[in-house]
Amino acid sequence: MIAQDKIENNTFLKESLAYLEKSGYDNIKADIEGYETPKSYLKRGSDISITPDIVAEKGGRKHYFEIGLKSEEPKLLKSKWRFLDVLTRMKDDRFKIITRRGHYKFTQDMLDDLNLDKDPIKL
Repeated sequence: MIAQDKIENNTFLKESLAYLEKSGYDNIKADIEGYETPKSYLKRGSDISITPDIVAEKGGRKHYFEIGLKSEEPKLLKSKWRFLDVLTRMKDDRFKIITRRGHYKFTQDMLDDLNLDKDPIKL
């Protein structure tokens, strides 16, 4: 989810956090009040900052979670997902997408465009 969409989709972010806590993830960091903010990455040559929606640990391995919701800026969202996918592969971490009803097709189309073979977590 990009920064513009975070304000209006705050409730889904909270639902995702509750799901992850029930699933046994710990040391959860999220870009929401009440949680520690995950590390941000600055895009070189511009003012764009990339912050993962949720970062959590399970079994000693770090997992990066992105919320897959329809967006006004799909190009910006694609570049964020591509960056996080490359980052997690370099560090041998995990990158997962969480989506909800009404956004499955959008999320799957985005993953297909990026040639990412991932099964989104459907809440």
